[in-house]
Amino acid sequence: MFRTLLAAAPAVLLSATAMAEPVNYEFDKTHTVIRASWDHQGYATMSMEFTNYDGTLALDFDEPSNSTVDVTFNIEGGFWVGANQDAFIGHLNSADLFNTEAFPTARFVATGFETEDGVTGTMTGDLTLLGNTGPVSLDVTLNRTGENRNGAVKRGFTATGTILRSQWNMGYAVPFVSDEIEIYIGTELEAVE
Repeated sequence: MFRTLLAAAPAVLLSATAMAEPVNYEFDKTHTVIRASWDHQGYATMSMEFTNYDGTLALDFDEPSNSTVDVTFNIEGGFWVGANQDAFIGHLNSADLFNTEAFPTARFVATGFETEDGVTGTMTGDLTLLGNTGPVSLDVTLNRTGENRNGAVKRGFTATGTILRSQWNMGYAVPFVSDEIEIYIGTELEAVE
């Protein structure tokens, strides 16, 4: 019996290692930018930054499919478009665009992760905006892994992708203002103990 237990011990240890739990992370919001950019009538590329967001970030680097990314954006009063832009912010909040009175939040929930090297890959997910849900695909790069001042694990990521805003019934001024929206995310995440 004792020999059987000893023989089984390595298998139990290996399976416990393979079944490691994802690690919870939180945004370092002082070092995170979530930006949407678009072409304005061919004159200039305009952009806005989302500033009011939070979510669940549970990442498993050994088994990416075990990871969870679920981020909610508080849209009303939750973006920055530059100084002295009150009129533009008012228009963004209006029924022409984000309609924040009826839909004050947007939500992204990851549905899949693919990587061949653990450094670059694709994260797919569902974006719910204006009451509509549609797919989004982001190219993701792990920029660096290190530690913060307190010794907790810190990871930096860049994610980029393109969506068509009309897919979420936000077609105001298309094609004069581009339907294509370029998404850029630069973020530092810190492990939560």
